[in-house]
Amino acid sequence: MNPEEQIRPADAPVPQMQQSTPGASQPSQPGIPPYGQSPQPGMPPYGQPRPQVPPVPDTEQTKRMKAQFSFFGPAILLYAILYAFCTFKNPSGVAFLLFIVGSLVFLCMALKRLEVPLRKDSPFYFAGIVLLGISTFCTDDDRLIIFNKLGIFLLMMSLLLSLFYETGKWHFGKWLGSIVVSCAESLGELERPFRDFKAYLQGEGRKNRTVWYVLLGVLITIPLAAIVLSLLGSADIVFQGMLDRVFENISFENVFGVLIRILFLFFATYLLLSYMCRHKLSEEQPDHRKGEPVVAITVAGLMTLIYLVFSVVQIVYLFLGRLTLPEGYTYAQYAREGFFQLLAVGILNLVLVLVLLSFFRESMILKAVLTVTCLCSYIMIASSAMRMILYIRYYDLTFLRILVLWTLCLLSLLFGGIIASIFYGPFPLFRYSCVVMTVLYIGLSFAHPDYWIAKYNLTHEKRTDFYYLTELSADAAPVLAPYLKAHNPYDSQLDPAQVPIHSSDYDYLQSHLNEWKEESEEASLRQFNVSRYLAGVKVGDGS
Repeated sequence: MNPEEQIRPADAPVPQMQQSTPGASQPSQPGIPPYGQSPQPGMPPYGQPRPQVPPVPDTEQTKRMKAQFSFFGPAILLYAILYAFCTFKNPSGVAFLLFIVGSLVFLCMALKRLEVPLRKDSPFYFAGIVLLGISTFCTDDDRLIIFNKLGIFLLMMSLLLSLFYETGKWHFGKWLGSIVVSCAESLGELERPFRDFKAYLQGEGRKNRTVWYVLLGVLITIPLAAIVLSLLGSADIVFQGMLDRVFENISFENVFGVLIRILFLFFATYLLLSYMCRHKLSEEQPDHRKGEPVVAITVAGLMTLIYLVFSVVQIVYLFLGRLTLPEGYTYAQYAREGFFQLLAVGILNLVLVLVLLSFFRESMILKAVLTVTCLCSYIMIASSAMRMILYIRYYDLTFLRILVLWTLCLLSLLFGGIIASIFYGPFPLFRYSCVVMTVLYIGLSFAHPDYWIAKYNLTHEKRTDFYYLTELSADAAPVLAPYLKAHNPYDSQLDPAQVPIHSSDYDYLQSHLNEWKEESEEASLRQFNVSRYLAGVKVGDGS
């Protein structure tokens, strides 16, 4: 018997279970609000469905894209197929340039259908994209190839934003933020191609249903045919031999890689174009200059005071060399130190000046202080460049050291634009910076740094680091091939004492040249690369 029943008197009433009603107030569990009460302000009451969010209305350009799915659907699909054909296992062949040209042709056709006119700055973006495409198939340097493709992406995104939005008053942060937001929020258009295709089938597509039925039949047949061919091949060895010869160069890995590229670019293009047509980004450039200028003047003033003292030291010690250095230091040792630190300070000053100009109210004192900061930055840039040049004289040339000098040159031009924007507010700083960076980088890309690294290091008076030369790309072959021919340690007619390269280094470099020659000979027309072709020619004739 239950102990509770033993204690309860016989005439005591038996407790009844309470039945809850949907609308009654009940004690809630911790963290769960009572039925009918809202968990948070602005949210529906607990236990009730949330209200439906109305869909974003279509814009005129979105309606045009939807109404012309018969063009955009197949055109984007063909564009994605072109991408897969040009870039699959071919990062820097001539086909990549074909893809770039095809991209611009497709963009012009799409803009015409959407009734979006080109802008006056569009030719600049077109020229920059094409030149980077040409540079890609003219070099074998993987670093330049990666930078080229990143530059093409940034220029293409900037071109799209300038076409679909009024960007004349946009600042640095607005441009960069819009690029990031456009790429991220375009994923929200994932259902757009399916909805447009459904609307097309219900409307204009009814007339061409036979074509779509044929395509559907082909898609169904592909897996069935694969199964049947596999079974028939296992049943007859002669038929299996025929299949092996037909599909000799076709593998599942290659087919999968091609399909992934087609699907990726199809959806990426359709989603990004749909997002641009929606005009979700705000075209207004809000004025964030609301901070108290006294704070900015204090920060900039103290930093500028430090820079002034440092600049005087640079002028007296480094540029003029008149004062006594610390004990144990030579002038060459002093000059070869600190270039990376000065480069970092220059970049920090660039960011600092941009932030102070963007978030604090205008002040003549602040403008004067920031101008002095920029001028001190020029002294630090010159100091860093001089140190790097002296360092190169002692320790050869490398790609990183070339990149440092290039960055210093870029910083000097950007500071010039910042000084102009300090005294002339409407100065288009972002467009100026975009032009400067594009022009300078295209110059660096076409210069083929590996060629100049090999040329400088092999004519240097110091001992050459031949191991580093083996890490260079085929861009250096026009220098390496004739050098190895002229300094062959196995040539009995040469005095071994006069040969600057050891036989092991010679063999290692020669093996790299032979690899470039083989790559050039085995490359298909789609994979033709100017740098690798010239390397093959130089190695072949040994000159």
